Amino acid sequence: MKQNGIAVKNIVLVRGGFVDGSGWEGVYKTLKRDGYTVAIVQNPTISLADDVAVTKRTIANQDGPVILVGHSYGGAVITEAGNDPKVAGLVYVAAFAPDKGESVSSLIKDPPPGAPVPPILPPQDGYLFLDKAKFPASFAADVEPETAAFMADSQVPWGLDALNGAISEPAWKTKPSWYLVSTDDKMIPPDAQRAMSKRAGATVIEVEGSHAVYVSQPHAVAALIETAMKGAAAKAA
Repeated sequence: MKQNGIAVKNIVLVRGGFVDGSGWEGVYKTLKRDGYTVAIVQNPTISLADDVAVTKRTIANQDGPVILVGHSYGGAVITEAGNDPKVAGLVYVAAFAPDKGESVSSLIKDPPPGAPVPPILPPQDGYLFLDKAKFPASFAADVEPETAAFMADSQVPWGLDALNGAISEPAWKTKPSWYLVSTDDKMIPPDAQRAMSKRAGATVIEVEGSHAVYVSQPHAVAALIETAMKGAAAKAA
């Protein structure tokens, strides 16, 4: 697995809104066991610009090329941060993949008829939360109930400046990408995931899972990341 003669061994994982980086633990353990170097970005989700800056600092700390992975809103972060020259490829996990000038806000403003509506509460001081009672069914329906309840009670505030942050130049236009569509997602409709992944020209797999598929099915997510590691190296070669 080499990019321009350099082994691609670094993976950087970027979380989405409402949750922290600990949800990546299962994916992390699998990738570490398989010999990869893995870093998890604890992006503050206050603004897109800040999240991109924090992610790029993590990329800078890696020794060599990086595969950048984003879940949900983290997809917007990697779409912008992925322009970093050290990034060899992008992996979207049930994630937003905005185009130039788009934001998560613009992508969700006109949901199709019949699409599930995420239980987002009215903003509090410029931040969003999900209704705790509805969190498990909407976000983590296939996660162990105790874990889903913990995720609901440990929510990270999601800033409106993050939601409204627009992409300046989408990295998927110049970097190879992979996309995991979660077919039972109640937060980002699967058809929206399919449309974004097709537009990005991503290599797509579909997994039967909730929006928290990275928690409930870490091995499937890790397998796609490992496929991306090999694919990015092959494209570079």
